[in-house]
Amino acid sequence: MKSKTIKSAFLRAAVMSGLGLAMTGVQAADSLTLVSFGGDNKTAQEKAYYTPYEKETGTKITAAEYNGEQAKIKAMVDTNSVSWDAVEVESPELVRGCEEGLFEPIDWSVIGNKGDFIEAATDKDCGVGMFVWSVALSYNADKFKDNAPKSWADFWDVKKYPGKRGLRKGAKYTLEIALMADGVPPKEVYKVLSTPEGVDRAFAKLDELKPNIQWWESGAQPAQYLVSGDVVMTSAYNGRISQAAREGKNLKVVWDGSVYDLDYWAIPKGNARKAETMKFIAFASKPETQKVYAENIAYGAVNKKAIELIDKKFLADMPTAPDNEKNAIALDVDFWIDNGVSLEQRYNAWVAK
Repeated sequence: MKSKTIKSAFLRAAVMSGLGLAMTGVQAADSLTLVSFGGDNKTAQEKAYYTPYEKETGTKITAAEYNGEQAKIKAMVDTNSVSWDAVEVESPELVRGCEEGLFEPIDWSVIGNKGDFIEAATDKDCGVGMFVWSVALSYNADKFKDNAPKSWADFWDVKKYPGKRGLRKGAKYTLEIALMADGVPPKEVYKVLSTPEGVDRAFAKLDELKPNIQWWESGAQPAQYLVSGDVVMTSAYNGRISQAAREGKNLKVVWDGSVYDLDYWAIPKGNARKAETMKFIAFASKPETQKVYAENIAYGAVNKKAIELIDKKFLADMPTAPDNEKNAIALDVDFWIDNGVSLEQRYNAWVAK
């Protein structure tokens, strides 16, 4: 009898030990590392996606950030050491990454009905649209009482508007801005930029402003520069400026000549938690969660059903508002895929001079 009792005790211990190991494995699997560009954007994602998903599923979310360095993703994929589950990626990098085999294909049977989304959010094989954003001219209205800037031409006019200007330390968006400052209509920007003469024209225009430029590299910096008085105006992601305005800073966005595009969720190739990551992206793509995101930062929702839910007082600050789209241009993804490497190299060499 005693031997049976001992045997049963050992059996129970073995079972409990196995369950313990299994639970440890489950807990290790039930976690996701999600990577964004940080700042207010990351804060809005935490409120809309990360915290609610943790509560609903028990999955632990680790929120990381980067500056869009595709080389980091490539290194993980090439060495079979993928530790990021979903990554926020801009459209040219997404398409390039898809072609290079850096991202997993998207299973739309998990994500949702493509018809519920704007077309650009669903037309990439290995990405799901997150939101619509703009790079636009921004300024501190406290510095301009009666004569605020209205265009990129004003941005270049340092006699009328003395002071430093903030520009992104990269060719993308900046070359488009330079051509519009030089009088090229928004609809003709890529036609001009697609020629060697047009590229030279953009760099010549940048030469005029170079002594007055203060570079920014992270999305949070433009608003910080405006508030501190380091610059009198700057190019900036609209959502960061609108967020600062919601917090009481008197910052304004000029929508004419803005450049808009989408950011996407992408899953690095070889990800061991692909199925769980796909479920998270589906959760973040629901109308209800997109509503919360858009109301916490002024980027346009990609789920069309979310637009009906968003408080109308927030819609006017979004790139998707009809008045804001009138004289804006869509980032030409194909142009930057074909020319991005050579133009970024030339831009970096120009900055270093």
